[in-house]
Amino acid sequence: MYLNRILLSAVLVVGALIVQVSVLARLQLPGAVPDLLLLVLLGLAMVYGHTAGAVTGFLGGLLADLAPPAEHAVGRYALVLCVIGYVAGLTKPEGTQHRSATVPMLVVASAAVGSTLLYAGVGTLVGDTAAGHVALLPLLFTATLYDLLLAPFAVPLIMWAARRTERGVITSDASGVGSMGRSDKGAYGWLSSGTGLQVGGSSLFGKGRNGGTTRNSRNGKAIRMGIQRGSLLDRSSRKSRTGKIKGVKRL
Repeated sequence: MYLNRILLSAVLVVGALIVQVSVLARLQLPGAVPDLLLLVLLGLAMVYGHTAGAVTGFLGGLLADLAPPAEHAVGRYALVLCVIGYVAGLTKPEGTQHRSATVPMLVVASAAVGSTLLYAGVGTLVGDTAAGHVALLPLLFTATLYDLLLAPFAVPLIMWAARRTERGVITSDASGVGSMGRSDKGAYGWLSSGTGLQVGGSSLFGKGRNGGTTRNSRNGKAIRMGIQRGSLLDRSSRKSRTGKIKGVKRL
């Protein structure tokens, strides 16, 4: 479950950092450099949520700060990616996934602009003189353009791999106590309707303990009395439902 999350995040972050330093940084493109590490963070955050996004962003940014040829203060990019990962994780839908590419692409564009501005702002705060001599508008345009061009090839694959690890967590939650309330009817609803079986210990198609009539009775009044007694039996058996549910699930 969570071990799969950690392993997948570590492999993707380290792999993206290696590709970015050894390949993308040497392309000598005008303006900014395509930020594959940022795209990996966004894909993981949009599936795992804001907490995992913030932690992954901080650790991934710290690795980027330490990786050569880093010429800035350690922790600068870690702070930027921590904030970006947290905000991107807030776009995770509740209990479902993104149904279109519109929201992820908007997240990528916003993260490209936001990370560039945050990086320049933190550099100004820590006294980085190089941040004041860079043309910010061309840098913002090229960073957003490169990330949007690379995102359709990277982000869907990352989100798909992240969802594969999420299935184990969802399955375990569905079989645990948290989903017991949703599966009550499916687990024991067949015991009290339609088949003639009753929870309170009555027979298959005969009378119950309180003299309830059979399923094929022609007397309407007797049928109503049987229904009322069956509901009373159902209420009296609610206290012992937990044990019976577990017994059914083990079969």
